[in-house]
Amino acid sequence: MLQLLHIENIAVIERADIELEDGLTVLSGETGAGKSIVIDSIGAILGRRVSRDLVRAGAQKGFVSAVFTDLSDGLITLLDELALTGDEPDTLHLQRQITADGKSTCRVNMKPVSVSVLRQLAPYLIDIHGQNDGQKLLDEQHHIDYLDGYAGLDDLLVQYRPKYQALLALRREITALETGEQERLQRIDMLSFHKEEIEQAALQPEEDETLAQRKAYFDHAGKIAGALEQARLALNGDDEVGGACALLDQAAAALAGLHEVSEAFDAMAEQAEEVRLLAADLRDSVTSRSENLDFSSAEREWVEQRLDLIYRLKQKYGGTLEEIAAYYKRITAELETLADSDNRREELREQYRAELAEAKRLAGQISEKRRKAAVRLEKEIVHELSELDMDKVKMRIAVHTGAKLASHGFDTVTFEISVNPGEPEKPLSKVASGGELSRIMLALKNVLTAGEDVGMLIFDEIDTGVSGHAAQQIARKLSAIAKKKQTLCVTHLPQIAAMGDHHLRIAKSVREGRSYTDVRPMDRAQRIDEIARLLSGEQISDAARRNAEELLERAGQEG
Repeated sequence: MLQLLHIENIAVIERADIELEDGLTVLSGETGAGKSIVIDSIGAILGRRVSRDLVRAGAQKGFVSAVFTDLSDGLITLLDELALTGDEPDTLHLQRQITADGKSTCRVNMKPVSVSVLRQLAPYLIDIHGQNDGQKLLDEQHHIDYLDGYAGLDDLLVQYRPKYQALLALRREITALETGEQERLQRIDMLSFHKEEIEQAALQPEEDETLAQRKAYFDHAGKIAGALEQARLALNGDDEVGGACALLDQAAAALAGLHEVSEAFDAMAEQAEEVRLLAADLRDSVTSRSENLDFSSAEREWVEQRLDLIYRLKQKYGGTLEEIAAYYKRITAELETLADSDNRREELREQYRAELAEAKRLAGQISEKRRKAAVRLEKEIVHELSELDMDKVKMRIAVHTGAKLASHGFDTVTFEISVNPGEPEKPLSKVASGGELSRIMLALKNVLTAGEDVGMLIFDEIDTGVSGHAAQQIARKLSAIAKKKQTLCVTHLPQIAAMGDHHLRIAKSVREGRSYTDVRPMDRAQRIDEIARLLSGEQISDAARRNAEELLERAGQEG
């Protein structure tokens, strides 16, 4: 269970320490107060993707930490495998820091980890039912995933999917080989020309950079020669003016002559000698380079032709020499395949037949398990819905088995429902209202998570589109769920708020021109006021308070 959640500099929450207990905890507050921020913070600690915008304006970083206790055996085993067990074996500490530039730093039991490790731990910690999950339920593409999760098909699918991907790869290769003979010969001619052209070029690694430097040398020949001559004259001088070297010789000799007068000038003389020698070395280097300048027109022409060839090859075969080399490697392999296409084609066909038989065998097993699980899941969802004020509902999980394999096997799955007696089952998207969809999702979540290791369930506004008796039934269902798993529910409904074992209020205020959000537990009197607010709005009447108190008393009797 989640015992403690610490939030710091996340959106409008400057700092919040939220203590959570067993049972059903409800979180309420005005729209825009920051309830979603609490859920986003929990999502961050579970390794979900976060935006840099999550960090509070003006802060350098945001921080979320969580303490979990009563860890499941599966989670303890996983922590052992990852070498992340803490000093307290039955306690887990998670931390995530988000900087203003979007970077994250994560820790598990004070040990640095990647975000992906948090994602590995998440299925054992918290299952968040968000506001978008209802829309996800309407998308029939996800129905097969719900059924597979219930049926426990992970192991079989892990075996099947590589087989399916291998089939696709083999089919692509076979199709390429089965291309018309004329087309095959044309391809051989084209690739052979490309291969020969690259081979004749005899490209060397980083040759283009070396040649570019040499071309720049030729392009600046006049500047180089002029600068060297200017430097030579400055150092050597000419018939009329002595150069720097001669002057430095004089300076060094003059200072050396002061040794007989006083040793105080020795350091200066040594320095002058060093400068004189350096200048002499520079003069010799400049003179040598000036006398050996090589601006061969023949070499220049060769360099330009070579660079032009490399440019044309880059235009045809890749933007860099490395890409040209990679292309050469690919076409060499393809030419070998094309040259031996008949033998290769038969080998691939035999391999394809073997892989297809194995994939069909696994897909058949998956289909059988799906059909059996679909019957059980139908009954469990219908039972759950009957407890959510939908006792007339009929549901069918249709498993359509085709002849062709796909990523999930032979099957497609659709959830079909009839909410009115006498009406046939139809796809959820054509029948279910918002309130019905919320209840169906709640029922599905309850069934799917019943046998899972996840320690906590979070329902973010499960009450959308629900009121009256249906709201009361949802509240009772959440209370029943919370007896088995720690549950947090963000709600606007007084019926659900009253049913909570614990109640947190989130409120936003403005201080000195900044928005602040606080999360605080409430005592009974405060709960009455909050439930009254949910009943009547901001203007809380005595009647609303009496109704709120009655709701709390009734909830206590039912609990």
